[in-house]
Amino acid sequence: MSRQVSHPPTIHKDIGDLSIPAEIAESLCSCGGIEGLIRGIPPDEVFEEMQSWYQACADPVRLKILSLLVVRPLCVCVLKAVMKMADSKLSYHLNILKRAGMIEGKQQGQYIIYRITPKAQRFMEKELEQYESEKIRDGY
Repeated sequence: MSRQVSHPPTIHKDIGDLSIPAEIAESLCSCGGIEGLIRGIPPDEVFEEMQSWYQACADPVRLKILSLLVVRPLCVCVLKAVMKMADSKLSYHLNILKRAGMIEGKQQGQYIIYRITPKAQRFMEKELEQYESEKIRDGY
């Protein structure tokens, strides 16, 4: 025997061709309607950059590289020693981070010194800070 669940009645309002709940209609009106909502959407370039960054951060190796570069600029030989990986594998990960605009490499004599970009620095500091505060909050 199935029981029917009773839902509270929803008051609908008509906005143009839409019939939506009153609460949503009021919220939309406060931001300028559908047009105002659309105007608030960032340009596609913002989402493309975000996608690139999230893809670059999708590998723990690259996150570790970024966390090292948050502390200070480093040469490839130090990154290689810390990461304990072959040149080709490290180069692969560094190139992904460079293409995403998260790090920059500058030749200094025979060395390439990698730095995190200012925007990526702020991003990583925020993410690491959030992780630490959640860890404390959750009792770890």
